[in-house]
Amino acid sequence: MPLPPYIAKLRPPDRQDFSDYQTVYAREAGSVAAPTAGLHFTAGLLGRLAAKGLGRVDLTLHVGAGTFLPVNVEDTDQHVMHAEYGSVSADAASRLNAARAGGGRIVAVGTTSLRTLESASSEDGLVHPFADDTAIFITPGYRFKAVDALVTNFHLPRSTLFMLVCAFMGLETMRRAYAEAIEKEYNFYSYGDACLLLRPR
Repeated sequence: MPLPPYIAKLRPPDRQDFSDYQTVYAREAGSVAAPTAGLHFTAGLLGRLAAKGLGRVDLTLHVGAGTFLPVNVEDTDQHVMHAEYGSVSADAASRLNAARAGGGRIVAVGTTSLRTLESASSEDGLVHPFADDTAIFITPGYRFKAVDALVTNFHLPRSTLFMLVCAFMGLETMRRAYAEAIEKEYNFYSYGDACLLLRPR
């Protein structure tokens, strides 16, 4: 079981990691890391969301080891983004487009889901079937096409993930959110706390 470096350096993997470091909806082998925003969802919570009428669309994500890498260049244009495989089926794309056309929002669970959906979308905001690697590097100034909201954990400074959430919500908003997270002692990293980011319409 490949664990993030900040866990693996403290202890070796054990049997419990196979259930703890895994989403309840995982189906296909291929990731080298869990899409950790999904760790917050239990079968019970998914059932309660469905009972309230929230639709759910599954994607295939193969999270790569590069998700743990910091940005080590001063100019982000020089950063080489890691590629991760994702796929959106024709049925998933159709359901997402129908939800949005009906006034609903697309809520990505995790940054890898968001990157996959944005890679699968055209400039008009329509999601298309997709099955490929994506190396999309989302930084402030990016114009989001498909995703309206994001469930994500708290990320470290100088990470591509923090840059993505700053692009999504604005740098000042995220600075305030992270200041509160630090003050209230929220947990960062894979087993940390999550936040729901709602982009203004």
